[in-house]
Amino acid sequence: MDNKLVVGIADMKMTRQDGMLITYALGSCIGVCLYDPTIRLAALVHIMLPLNMEAGRKSPMKYADTGISETLSQMEKQGGMRSRIVAKIAGGARMFDVGGSGSLGNIGQRNIESTHIVLRREGIRLLREDVGGSVARTLLFDAASGQACVRSYGKPELIF
Repeated sequence: MDNKLVVGIADMKMTRQDGMLITYALGSCIGVCLYDPTIRLAALVHIMLPLNMEAGRKSPMKYADTGISETLSQMEKQGGMRSRIVAKIAGGARMFDVGGSGSLGNIGQRNIESTHIVLRREGIRLLREDVGGSVARTLLFDAASGQACVRSYGKPELIF
């Protein structure tokens, strides 16, 4: 397969029918795979933070709330239908041990929760997830099959 698209941090890429979307360094970040199986339209967004509090909202893909919504909007422009779109997610690890019991230090958990809320609000079914823990992940998403593959150090490859 020659059609590999690398999705950077706070970035999104989309492909139709074939191609592999790949994102690296999912620590506390979340990779959100969105897929319309009828037309084999695949999108992968790499979000960093749970909520967009940015003045002017210049970087929508950086945040779970605006990144997922904007990706769905772009998928609809390419013929995707929300009623068919499904999701798979990976990431949200606790990469750093921050003292105290507050959730501020656990940005990964906050990203997971925000992603769940946004997907529910948008009416998108979450099929599978590989989230939490304390290891970074690489996420690959195949547009032809809709399969996701998660690779993380010291663990077997996970296909879902």
